[in-house]
Amino acid sequence: MIESSIFQRMTDYASLNRDDVTLDVGAGLGFLTRFLAEMCRGVLAVEADDRLVEVLREQLWDLPKVEVIEGNVLKIQIPVFNKVVSIPPYQVSSRLLLWLFNKSFNSVVLILQKEFANRLTAPVGSENYGWLTVLTYYHAECEHFEDVPKSFFYPQPDVDSIIVRLEPRKPAPFTVSNRMLFTKFVQNIFTERNRKVRNAIRPFLRNVLMRTAEEAEKTARTLPFRDERVRHLAPEDFGALLNALSS
Repeated sequence: MIESSIFQRMTDYASLNRDDVTLDVGAGLGFLTRFLAEMCRGVLAVEADDRLVEVLREQLWDLPKVEVIEGNVLKIQIPVFNKVVSIPPYQVSSRLLLWLFNKSFNSVVLILQKEFANRLTAPVGSENYGWLTVLTYYHAECEHFEDVPKSFFYPQPDVDSIIVRLEPRKPAPFTVSNRMLFTKFVQNIFTERNRKVRNAIRPFLRNVLMRTAEEAEKTARTLPFRDERVRHLAPEDFGALLNALSS
């Protein structure tokens, strides 16, 4: 990111203030990190590339509010934070969101690939509707803001980008019997998005819940929504399905 004017707008969307500890994932050369340090109580600048970590430590040595952390944010221990303002590497977007959904936060503001961001709020049954849509709906309220021109990056990417904000849903929009299993269930069943539920759910019953083929067949015939296509189920329907399996 070479256009610093975007930093102010990102912090505005995050309502950043002097009490916040902010996570910057993929801090790179530290341009956004330095800006964040002026706005909040502390910044956790996480970077996996050891060459960039060395640059960060050289460039940000004068900022006691900044803690430079080397490593993959998905695999290392991160101190407590309450907000995220970041331009993460696009290839980790889905894994980063799953990681964040298991953390406590007040607000997350990210620049994401626009095509990916559209999957977060896709209408039920649409081409972009999938497991990521369902899990985002369950965990967070998602808003799309302004587009980010390619010219704001160097080198310019081939894809369009957009600013997205996520804020946790409290309480959750529906109840699930097991949150971790819900994530696995939704990801698993969407591998068969065009099949009817009674057919798409059998591999999950056998391979994850360890039901015999006969038990899986019997359960699949008695489930709610069994004759609906997976892609036509609303997020709440997936919750109802998992709860039915757990009862």
